[in-house]
Amino acid sequence: MPMPRNRRAQRTLGAVTPADFERLAELRRMQGIALALLLAMAAVFVVSFALQERYPWLGFVRAASEGGMVGALADWFAVTAIFRRPLGLPIPHTNLISNKKDDIGAGLGSFIEENFLADEVVHDKLSRISGARAAGQWLEQRANAERAGDMLASATLGALAVVSDDDVQELIEALVRRHVVDPEWGPLLGRAAESFLDGGHHEALIDIAANRFEEWLVGHPEAFDRIVSSRMPTWVPSAVNRFVDDRLHAEAVRFAQHVAAEPEHPFRLAVGRFLSDLARDLQREEQLQAQLERFKHEVFDSPRIRALAASTWEAARTALEEMLEDPDSELRRRITGALQDFGRKLLADPTLQYKIDVWVMSVVEHLVRNYRHDLANVVSETVQRWDAQEAAEKIELQVGRDLQFIRINGTVVGSLAGLAIYSIATLVASAFPVR
Repeated sequence: MPMPRNRRAQRTLGAVTPADFERLAELRRMQGIALALLLAMAAVFVVSFALQERYPWLGFVRAASEGGMVGALADWFAVTAIFRRPLGLPIPHTNLISNKKDDIGAGLGSFIEENFLADEVVHDKLSRISGARAAGQWLEQRANAERAGDMLASATLGALAVVSDDDVQELIEALVRRHVVDPEWGPLLGRAAESFLDGGHHEALIDIAANRFEEWLVGHPEAFDRIVSSRMPTWVPSAVNRFVDDRLHAEAVRFAQHVAAEPEHPFRLAVGRFLSDLARDLQREEQLQAQLERFKHEVFDSPRIRALAASTWEAARTALEEMLEDPDSELRRRITGALQDFGRKLLADPTLQYKIDVWVMSVVEHLVRNYRHDLANVVSETVQRWDAQEAAEKIELQVGRDLQFIRINGTVVGSLAGLAIYSIATLVASAFPVR
């Protein structure tokens, strides 16, 4: 038959872990020692009381044992009254923890708020430590950097699992529309093209285009011949076609060579003037700007573009998840290396350490200053939610062993006090006998 809950809780005091049962065993042992001393004092008192008429010196023993019993009983009552009612009697001011649990919780929360979360205490503690240097030393070790990388990868995977694809796509679309689509492209592209031309960067593009065109002509003469021949009248003899094809092909190759070799070639100058005019018109011509805006909106409002964006996000997400899940992936190795490099930089740069420490101190002090009352309320509210009897039992399990020394000390001190009082009374009676 199972034991009733209240009796079982009283026997075990809510012990659930091996450490709790070790504390319970120590508590029971100390209780046994205190009880044994009380019983020993009682036995000595009975013997000495019965024989003191025959052996007067036993009066001192009786007084000592009597004081010991009084001290043991008084301290047993005091210790027991903290956690429960002695002998189950409804004596006032007993079972203190159960009756005053909420007050104890409120007082504990207030004590923590005023003494542990005070501004000067937090500032003094934070000013003595360098969290940035400790973090640098920790991250410098590869094993620790890998552990931090694992936590970062797990957090990122968790975020990817929670985030909705539709929400991400809407966010990306909103950002692109706000920062890319909504601003006018004409003036911006005009200024960019103007800066590009002023730097002479278009010359390199012309060189590349001329070289690639020459390579294509040399490598694909038949394709060029077909293009030219298709434009010739059908009545022209084939020999004339071949002559025209060869001559035009040779001229085209020389044209590409001259464009690539001559910085002042007319084609180069014409391209430069065209681009310069286009850059100017993009900044000034409203009609051209309006045409560009219409083209821009047609492109970005196209369902194909949106579908491409969605498929791009899907592919990027899948690739990112695969790399984060694989400890040997290039991304995970780079994360570990970056964390190690950051740790080394922290150790080598005292200025960076100081900046990070000051920032952390400011953040922590701000949080403590604004939320310390809420933190203290967590303690108070947690204690208030406890069951009163279970709270008393758990506290007794933690500190009850040490409180048994009060009973033991009370027994010893009571014995000495009883002996001293009896001795003084005997000396006074001897010095001033009653006649």
